[in-house]
Amino acid sequence: MMRVGDLTAPATTVGPDTPVREAVARMTAEGLTLLPVLSGGALVGVLHEADLLGGRVRHAPGGHGNPTRPQTVGEVMARPYGTVSPWTDLAEAVVLMADRGLHSLPVVREGVFAGVVTRREVASVLGRSDPHLRAAVALRLDGYAGRHKWEVHAHRGEVVLCDEEDDPLEQHIATVLAAGIPGTVHVATYRRDVCPEHTAAA
Repeated sequence: MMRVGDLTAPATTVGPDTPVREAVARMTAEGLTLLPVLSGGALVGVLHEADLLGGRVRHAPGGHGNPTRPQTVGEVMARPYGTVSPWTDLAEAVVLMADRGLHSLPVVREGVFAGVVTRREVASVLGRSDPHLRAAVALRLDGYAGRHKWEVHAHRGEVVLCDEEDDPLEQHIATVLAAGIPGTVHVATYRRDVCPEHTAAA
C-alpha cells in the first residue's frame, strides 16, 4: 500500500507577512496551484489558484465600502481545509483531492509542514498500466520465491494475489513486497480456490 509520504515533495512556501504581489509572482512563475503559508514551521493558511482566478487577491473590502488592494498574504489566505499526513493511504488522498476539486494537498507531520502531494505526481504513479503493474509485482514475488508461486491480478492499482497454499506468513510477505511496487494502492491475498478472480469467472 502506498502512502502520501512516498510522493511528498518539497514546496515553495511564504509567510503571512509576504507581500501579495510577491506571492502571486511566485505562483505564476512556478505554475503553482497551491501556496502554503507557514509561521514557525506550522501551516497557518494556503493561497489557492482559485483565489487568483476569483479576484480575491486583487481586491479586499476597505473603509467606507471602497475596495483596496491587500498588502500581505495573511490578509487573503484561506484556512487549510484539506491536509493529509505522510502516513495517509494514497487512495484516501486521491479521493480527497477529487471530492474537493484540488490539484494538491499540504502534508503535515505531527503539526509541522512536510511538503505537498500533487495530483500530477499521483497520476504519474497510479497511471501505470495494469499489465505493467502486474508484471512488476510478479517479478518481485518470483524473485523472492525463486519460482512462479503467485498468480497476480491488477486493476487500477488494486492487486490480487492467488496461490495454492494458505500460509499467513507467506501471504503477509507477499503483501509487503507487492505494496512496495509504485502504483500499488491495495493488496489482497487468497488461496487459489477461493480467489475472487477465479470465482467471478466461474
